[in-house]
Amino acid sequence: MSAGSSAIVADTARGHYHLKIDGYSVTKFALPKGECLRSQPFSVGGRRWVIEYYPNGDRLVAARYISLHLVLDDVVAGEVRAQVQFGFEADEEENKPALSFLKRRGRKPAPLKLGKVEAPVRPDVWECPKFVKRKALEKSNHLKDESFTIRCDIIVLNEFRAKKGLPPGPALRSIPVPPSDPGQQLGDLLAAKKGADVVFEVGGETFPAHRCLLAARSPVLSAELFGPMRESTGAGTVRVSDMEAGVFRALLRFVYTDSWPPETAEEEEFAMAQHLLVPADKCRMERLKLICEDKLCKNIAAGTAASILALAEVHHCHELKGACFHFLSSPKNLTATMAGDDFENLRSSFPSLVKELIAKCSADT
Repeated sequence: MSAGSSAIVADTARGHYHLKIDGYSVTKFALPKGECLRSQPFSVGGRRWVIEYYPNGDRLVAARYISLHLVLDDVVAGEVRAQVQFGFEADEEENKPALSFLKRRGRKPAPLKLGKVEAPVRPDVWECPKFVKRKALEKSNHLKDESFTIRCDIIVLNEFRAKKGLPPGPALRSIPVPPSDPGQQLGDLLAAKKGADVVFEVGGETFPAHRCLLAARSPVLSAELFGPMRESTGAGTVRVSDMEAGVFRALLRFVYTDSWPPETAEEEEFAMAQHLLVPADKCRMERLKLICEDKLCKNIAAGTAASILALAEVHHCHELKGACFHFLSSPKNLTATMAGDDFENLRSSFPSLVKELIAKCSADT
């Protein structure tokens, strides 16, 4: 007598992404209904995704809610089936219902964990217009120190296939695999200076580095290091005259490790963020630029608002500019800020910006 078995297997790729909203009130007041902030792109199932966060809803009927969209930010041939679930970080073990898959064909959004699913405004968007009421969030334990974290779970279905059953036998053992840590490894490479093929001279100090890695992290550096700069420097030294050595060291460390320099003392972070914002914008390093904006945003005060507003204007930091306007919409804060020298410099250097500020404050009163 013969026997056998097989199984229908769903070949899936799973992943999740945490999006931290830091400065909730600023986002709520700075962005009107229908406008959003986008997360950094991330990958799940070989697809590129972004999350759109609408602090005042993505449409009129969701004006009292926070809306979330998961956007397939990729060009894909054929169909994409995905299972999507939004929640708060603390909810990852709670209320995980089984959700149906949705084909890309037909361009309809997949059901989401929270809120009513409605017809998409754009193709390849999984929408949650009514993720949570703002008032409910503000009364909950999820909002702490003006921040909360959204968790997005995604399951991408690749295919269904038949799999031959395994004969009975001992249970398979598992081998622990350590987590990936390329940042640490690349940081060690930078420290060891092994294989460096370009040297930067900044403020009397030299910094060996690797052209390919710098080019991969910044399109501007790529164009320079493999363009005219390569022809002019060859294996020589690139001199940087518009930056302090400590700032360049922090910039280079971020390029290699994708992390804020840990040696920066808390009281020095504001100044470092001011200095790093300039090369981050110049080199089109968007993640570093946003980190600098976030640190500057947390330091907005009567003594700093004018200088931060000037930086935001020069480097096209729209969210940071909105945060400054929100702070200065208070007559008390505006009066205190106008008494400082930085505001006089702002008035002389950016007269149109000051007019915009005064008009904004007048409209809010």
